[in-house]
Amino acid sequence: MDVLINVFVALHIIGIASLLGGFLTQMKAMGAGTPRFSPAMLHGALTMLVTGVALVGLNQADDQTVNNLKIGIKLAVLVVILGLVYVKRDEEKVDKGLFAAVGGLTTANIFIATLWV
Repeated sequence: MDVLINVFVALHIIGIASLLGGFLTQMKAMGAGTPRFSPAMLHGALTMLVTGVALVGLNQADDQTVNNLKIGIKLAVLVVILGLVYVKRDEEKVDKGLFAAVGGLTTANIFIATLWV
């Protein structure tokens, strides 16, 4: 079971990297006022959602304790990110504030995951 959990953790990290990497590659465009949500950002957010749900299920099946409050907050933040990216995915340019919000929420989600014990 540990190997399976670790595989899903790795896939979850790949999703985070895709979402945050897509944001970081658009920083120059954000300065110019023409950022857009890339498909990598949408796929990263979806990967995070699927693997995160799988990780909660696998950890509970393995009789490990799961902090449901932490998971609920992370899920809520991810749903907001996913909603924003999904709705605005086809637009040629996205408002700078909206784009920055996705980057900030992604970063906040990473800090919640790593710093909340």
